Amino acid sequence: MHRFLLLFLLLLNTTASTYGFTAVLSKHTIEPRHHRLLFSTERTATEFNHQDQERQRQQLYAQSFQIIDSCAASAQPSDQLYASVRYIDKNAHALYKSPTDKQQLWDRCKGSWKLQLATGPPSSSSKSRPTFKPVPIFAFAMIDDENFGNGIGWNQDGILLSLLGNHSFDERRRQMGIGIDDVFLFSSNVTQFVPRFVAEGMGLGKRREDWERGSTKMPAFTMIGASDMSMIARGGSGGIAIWKRLEKDIRPAAYGSEYRA
Repeated sequence: MHRFLLLFLLLLNTTASTYGFTAVLSKHTIEPRHHRLLFSTERTATEFNHQDQERQRQQLYAQSFQIIDSCAASAQPSDQLYASVRYIDKNAHALYKSPTDKQQLWDRCKGSWKLQLATGPPSSSSKSRPTFKPVPIFAFAMIDDENFGNGIGWNQDGILLSLLGNHSFDERRRQMGIGIDDVFLFSSNVTQFVPRFVAEGMGLGKRREDWERGSTKMPAFTMIGASDMSMIARGGSGGIAIWKRLEKDIRPAAYGSEYRA
C-alpha cells in the first residue's frame, strides 16, 4: 500500500510538471542577466524586398537562438530571452515554410533534454508578459523515432521516476501528441503495479483514437524551435519550456535494460 501511495504521489507531481510546466517552477525571482540588444522588433517587413526579408529573418533567427542557447546553458533568463522566443514563435510560419523545414525542425528535436527554464500558463487577467524561471529539479525529456519519455531524478545518471509512450508528430502544426504506455521507478518497469484509478487518470495506454473519442484532448507539445544546444516547446496549458540538450543518452538510466547497449 505504501508503495502504491508513493507511486501515486510521484506520478501526480510528474504529470503536473510535464503538461503544465508550473509544478517545478522556482518561487524566487531571479534578477535577469543583460544581453546586448541584437535586434529590434520595430522595423516592419514592408521595408525590405522579398530577398532582403528572408536574409533579415534568418539573421534574426540566428541571433535569437544565440540568446536562447546561452540562457539554456546557464539556466538563467536574460532581459532579451522573452523577445527572442517570441520572435521565433511569431515567425514560425515563415521560418518553417516547407515540409522539409518542418522535418528538419522535428529531427533537431530528437535527443535527450534537461528542462532548464519555463513559464507558467498565460494569465487572462494579467497583461504583463510571461516570465521565464529556472526549474529547481532535474526534469528530463527524451524524443526518439518512436517514443517520447520524461521524468525526474537527481541527475542524468540517477532517475527516480520516468514515463514512456509512443508519440505522433503533426507536421503541419509542428505538434507532437504524446501517450503514456509504461511507468518506471529507478529504471525498472512497474506499469503492472500502477493502481487502476491512477492509470485512468494519467491516460495510461490510451492512443490518439481513444483521446479523439473522448472529451479530453490528447496531451501535446508544439515545437517552437530547436538547435544543436536547446529546444523550445509549448505545452497544452500554454506554458513555454526551454530545454538544454544532454550530451549523454538518458534512456539507459531512465528505462534500464530496454535501452542498454
